[in-house]
Amino acid sequence: MNWSNRPAWLFPVIASAVCVVIAVVALVYASGQRPNAAPGVRESGQALIGGDFELVAHTGETVTNADFEGRPMLIYFGFTYCPDVCPMSLQLMAQALEELDETQRAQFQPLLISLDPERDTPEALAQYVETPVFPEGLIGLTGSAEQIQTAARAYRVYYARSEADASMAEYLIDHSSLIYLMDRQGRFVEVFPHATPPERIAQSLQRFLQEEGA
Repeated sequence: MNWSNRPAWLFPVIASAVCVVIAVVALVYASGQRPNAAPGVRESGQALIGGDFELVAHTGETVTNADFEGRPMLIYFGFTYCPDVCPMSLQLMAQALEELDETQRAQFQPLLISLDPERDTPEALAQYVETPVFPEGLIGLTGSAEQIQTAARAYRVYYARSEADASMAEYLIDHSSLIYLMDRQGRFVEVFPHATPPERIAQSLQRFLQEEGA
């Protein structure tokens, strides 16, 4: 195959895809789950995913991970200028939650943590989280570049400003696209890779509630 004849845009696309695959594999092994383990099954071993963070909510309030204890969380890392991957993932999250009954659905707290603090101000996130096809009650979180980096590192999230348009105002951010399920104490339960069917996510959420006796 002669790569010299391939269009220039192909290389960042391939690189981004490879990073997503690597991130998923790393998350699976870090969580102590075998790659072929049944969805939602928790095995022995301490997950190395998740941790403390301090961020600013779309309401303007400073919050920490402790503010969400008591409710299982569905966390997605993305940004409001994301053209398709982020909106699709948040829509899938919403569809999965709609598969649950009202009592089950009300127990989960959906969160969007921005990877673009430069543009994703609390005001911008406040408008974004109100998108009708996104999860009801979605909370947007942003902060300083250092605060975002700390949160992303805790969740093993890959992200980088696209080099192809780094000097442009309408830059993009390459990032892993994963939905994290965390329990009521903020501990890792499961990760859903990009484009996981909402029915599959809903089944895992229901199984999680059944396992903890909720």
